[in-house]
Parts: sequence; structure tokens; C-alpha cells
Amino acid sequence: MKHLFPFIALLLLGHTLFGQSKAIGKKDDEVLQEGLRLYRSELTSWYGTDLFMERLQDKAPLLGGYLSYQEGNQMKCVFFTKDQKPSALVVITFDSTFNLQKVQIEDQQRPLTSLEEDLITIRQTALARINADTLFRNYNNASLNLVPLIDKSSKKVYVLTGPKIHGVVLFGNDYLLTFDKDNKIRSVKKLHQNLIPVQSAADSKELGKQIVTTMHSHLPESGDHITATDICTLLLYQKFTTWKQHLVLTPNNVSIWDCSASKLVTMSKEAWEKMSNQEKLLSPPETN
Repeated sequence: MKHLFPFIALLLLGHTLFGQSKAIGKKDDEVLQEGLRLYRSELTSWYGTDLFMERLQDKAPLLGGYLSYQEGNQMKCVFFTKDQKPSALVVITFDSTFNLQKVQIEDQQRPLTSLEEDLITIRQTALARINADTLFRNYNNASLNLVPLIDKSSKKVYVLTGPKIHGVVLFGNDYLLTFDKDNKIRSVKKLHQNLIPVQSAADSKELGKQIVTTMHSHLPESGDHITATDICTLLLYQKFTTWKQHLVLTPNNVSIWDCSASKLVTMSKEAWEKMSNQEKLLSPPETN
């Protein structure tokens, strides 16, 4: 592992040497775009709930929940009432940069839009399924976060597991529920087979040490690519870590996420092993 950091840097520059396939590149782009959608929604919820508690806590007794979604180049966090027929209690709007100096807060109650009603419906339906289905697991010091997404072609709810403690990033224990046009559940899928905790930084007792490269593996059931939930998790938490790269090892591929540039490269296991063997041959012998 001593030479892993320069080795990964070499991979990022030279991954095309072994004929990276167009199929992998296309899949990478699809997963990246979905991961960015998830990330923007979760980040909007993070910022939105912080602002709500900071500036509008007096409205908390009326609160039934919240949801986030994109509208054009803006992200909206909508806090809705707990009435049988909810209405929008507060709407917090961010621009594409999430500049808190430009945030807009509307605290005049209004009816929900049809999109907001659908987002609430599929989220509540997903929550009911989670509470009734043993497929979904809960862990100590962690919470399940539901992220509803609707676009022209699909309705879905992702379920992520977030940590309640510092010092760890959680991958896995994530799920995807898809819905039909009538907001009925069409399918339920477990995206990773386990919960995978990864240390965010070296223990303070380990002076002079720093975690720069981390990784996790996918079982065959999780597929041959990094997942959108992996990308969302990396984007949300990488700024709280010392990581430079995170690797996802799947049965046939290796995905490399550059935490500094937020860029993704995927190569076949065969290409990875060839470059790994070359790196070993080029590395100088270790001395005692």
C-alpha cells in the first residue's frame, strides 16, 4: 500500500491505455448524474433544516416534515404542515451555488404544488413500506434518510443510511423504491448487501499518519459499477475527511473517485491488475 497514492494518480492520467470501453463511460455518466441529483437534494435538506431551526424554530410545532427538489437552476426545501391535507409552511430556495447570502425564505403558508404532493406521497408510501418490510435494516448510531426524486420519466425514493456519530462515513444499507404514475410501488431493491463503515481520518494517536485512499467492495448483487448512492455519500462527506481517492471494487471493474476534483474513472479489473503489476515492477525496493 506504500505506493498506492502515486499509483492511483497514474491511473487517473492513463486509464485509457488499456482500451476503456464506451459502455463503461456511458454507465459512469449515468450513475454520476444520478448521484449528483441525490447529492443536491440531500444538501438542500441539510442547509434547509439548519436554516429552519436557526431562524424559524417557532414554527416547529406545526411541522409535519420536509422535502427537497430542483426547479430550474434552483433547489427548494419545502417544510409542510402535519395536517391531514398538508400545505407548504415554509419554502427555502437556494441558487445553484448554495450561496447562503442569496437564500430566499418564504414563510407564508400556501397550498402544495402537484409535484410537491407527489413527492410527499411517494415518500410516505416508502416510509410505510420500510416500517413493514424486514428487508430494511436499522443500525445503532445511524439513521435512514429518504430521498424522493421525480422527473419526466420516473418516480423513485432512495433510502440512504447516515451516521449519527463523527469520524465515520457509511456506505451501503441503501435501497431504491420505484413507483408507477399512480404513486404505487413498482419495485424495491437493496443496492448494497451490507453496511460498510469507513474511517474518515486517522486516529489522533497515530501521529504523522493520514488516510488518503479508502475503498469498499461490491458483491455481485450490487452490480459492476459504483452506485449513485456511493457518489452522493462521497460528495456529502468527503470534505470532512482526509481522503484523496475512494475506490469501489466490483466483480469486473474498479471505480476510482477523485475526492479533490469530484471526478470518476472506471476501468476493468483486467486493466487494473495490469497497471498494478506494472506499478510493482517500477517501484523501488523498500529499505529497512
